[in-house]
Amino acid sequence: MPDIIQLLPDVVANQIAAGEVIQRPASALKELMENAIDAGSTQVKVIIREAGRSLIQVIDNGCGMSETDARMSFERYATSKIRKADDLYAIRTMGFRGEALASIAAIAHVELKTKRIEDETGVQLVIEGAELISCLPVACNTGTSIAIKNLFFNVPARRNFLKSNAAEMRYIMEEFQRVALSHPETEFSMFHNDTEVFNLRTGNFRQRIAGVFGSSYNEKLVPVEEDTSLINIRGYVGKPAFAKKSRGEQYFFVNRRFIKDPYLHHAVVNAFEDLLPPSTYPSYFLLLEIEPAKIDINIHPTKTEIKFEDDKSAYAILRASVKRALGRFSVSPTLDFEQETSFNLPLSQLSQFPVPPRIQVNPSFNPFKTETEIRFPAGSRQIIPSSLNKGQDWSEIYKGLDQAGLEATSKDQSGLQLPEPDDLDWIQSASCFQLALKYIVLPYRDKLLVINQQSAHEKVLYEKNLEAISRQPISAQKLVFPKTIELGPHEFNLVMEMKNELNSLGFDMGEFGKNTFVIHGIPPQVKEEEIKQTLEMLAEQYEYPGQQITVGKSEKIARLLASRQSLKPGKIMQVPEIKSLVTALFKCRIPESSPTGKQVFWFFTLDELDQKFS
Repeated sequence: MPDIIQLLPDVVANQIAAGEVIQRPASALKELMENAIDAGSTQVKVIIREAGRSLIQVIDNGCGMSETDARMSFERYATSKIRKADDLYAIRTMGFRGEALASIAAIAHVELKTKRIEDETGVQLVIEGAELISCLPVACNTGTSIAIKNLFFNVPARRNFLKSNAAEMRYIMEEFQRVALSHPETEFSMFHNDTEVFNLRTGNFRQRIAGVFGSSYNEKLVPVEEDTSLINIRGYVGKPAFAKKSRGEQYFFVNRRFIKDPYLHHAVVNAFEDLLPPSTYPSYFLLLEIEPAKIDINIHPTKTEIKFEDDKSAYAILRASVKRALGRFSVSPTLDFEQETSFNLPLSQLSQFPVPPRIQVNPSFNPFKTETEIRFPAGSRQIIPSSLNKGQDWSEIYKGLDQAGLEATSKDQSGLQLPEPDDLDWIQSASCFQLALKYIVLPYRDKLLVINQQSAHEKVLYEKNLEAISRQPISAQKLVFPKTIELGPHEFNLVMEMKNELNSLGFDMGEFGKNTFVIHGIPPQVKEEEIKQTLEMLAEQYEYPGQQITVGKSEKIARLLASRQSLKPGKIMQVPEIKSLVTALFKCRIPESSPTGKQVFWFFTLDELDQKFS
C-alpha cells in the first residue's frame, strides 16, 4: 500500500489558514487596523466599498516598511513581534503570529504601498492569490496603504456565504469601533462608498465613547477607576436608568485588546444586583491593564479570548470596583451606619407635633350607579360591565349564550373549542370588560374567556405587519413638516438594513446626509415625538434580540414593531375597542399564541368555576 500522507501545497495551506483568521470582510479590516496601530500610527483612514466585497483599504501614517520587510510581511509566520517562545508571555502589541497578511493575500487581490521616513521613495507590491505579481518603487507618503480587492475571489463558496451588504457593513463597523474605542489617542475615519461614516478626533476615553455612540452617552456614564497589584481598571459603566432590553454596548479591553469573557461579564452584571429593571442589560466600557505574563492571549485565532492566571481574583476586583463606582456616584443605595436612627426632619419642623393622616370617605359612593370607570383607593382602575351599571345581576352576563350556539372545529391544546374566524357575531352581543386594565374578560358559550390585551394586540399587529411587508404596504400618515432624525453611525446602518421593510410598514423615510434620515410620514400608531426613540429601539433589538430568534428578517421586523406599538397594561379601552380587538384576534392564523410564543388567552369552564365554590 503506497504512502498517503503528504505535505499540503503552500497555496492550500494558506487558504485553510485564511478560513480560520479571515471569516468575512470585517475580519480582514480588524487585522489591517491592528497592524496600523502596531506601526505607531496617529492617523488611520479606512475606505470601504460594497461592504468590503470590492475594497477594504487602510491608510496610516506609521513607521512604514523597507522593501525587504514588505515582501516578508506576506510570508506565513513572518513577524517582528516575537523571537522566542518566552516572548508569547510578554506581548503588548495587537498582532504577533504573522498569519494575517499571508491569509489575506491567499484569498484576495492585494496592493501595498509603504515608505519609511528615512527613505526617499517607497515600494509598491501587487499580490494575487498569494502570488507576487510586481514589486516596484513608488512615490508615496510615509506610512502604509494596503488595499484588499475582490475578497474571496478564488474561494467562491466562502463568498457565497457572505450576508447582505448592510449586514456585512454592520460587522465592519463593529470591528472598527472596537479598535477605535481602545485607542482614543489616535484619529480614525471611515468612508463607505464615498460617504463619511466616522470622523473621530483624538481625545480621552469618554470623548471617544461619545464620538462613536453619540454625545448623549455623556450623561449615561459612571466612571470606574481601581488600581491593584493584580489588575488596573479604567472606564465607564452605564447608569441603571439607561439599561437596555438587549445586549448592546458591552466592551472589555485587556491591554487595549477587545475580548469576550462571560465570566467577567457576570462580574459586572452581578455588581448591578437589585439596580436593574427585569430583563435589562447594562452598558460598560472597561479597560483592564494586567501584566502580560499573567494572561494567555494565544488561545484563539481571532485573539478575542484570553485566559487569566488568577481569574477568581480578577472577577472579585472587577465586581467590587464597579459596585464601588455605582455607590460613589449615588447610583446604588448606600447606608450610613453612623447616622442616628431617628427620623430625618427639617430644622423648621423639629418642634412641631406630627399631624396624623386623615381618611376621607364618600358615603354616597355607589359603584353600580356611577359611570363605567371607577377609581379604587389603591389607585388602580377597573371597568365594570355596562349591564351591572343598570343594576343587573352577574347572571345577566351569561344571558343569550345558548342562542349563540356556535359550532367550532378548531381546538386548543386542552381540547377546548376555539371560535371560528368566519363566525364571530357572538362577540358583538357578548358583555365584556377590562380587569385591572390588563385583561379582557367576556363569556363564550359555557366558558369564561380571559385575554391578555397586550399579547392580543401584539398578535394582531404582527400579522398586519407581515401582510404589509409581503403584499399590501401600510399607508403612511404624512407629517405637516418633514422631520430630520440623526442617529449614531451604528444605528443608522441598522435602520438602513431595515429601510425597505419599514417603508412598507408605514414609514416614509429617506437618507438625508451623514447618519440622518428625513421622515415624511409615519405609521398610524407611532407618535411624531417618538420617531427617534422608535427607530433606536428597532435598531437595538434588531441587532441584539432578547432571545435567540431564528425567524427571517421580515418576521423579525414585524415582531419588533408590533411589540413597540401594542397596547400596554393600564390603557383604558371602551367596549367597541374591546370587541374590535377580540374580533381581529380570532381572525388571526394562530390566535392563542403571541409572536414571542406567550399564551394570549385562557378559557375557564363552568366546571372549574364550580370547583372554586365547592
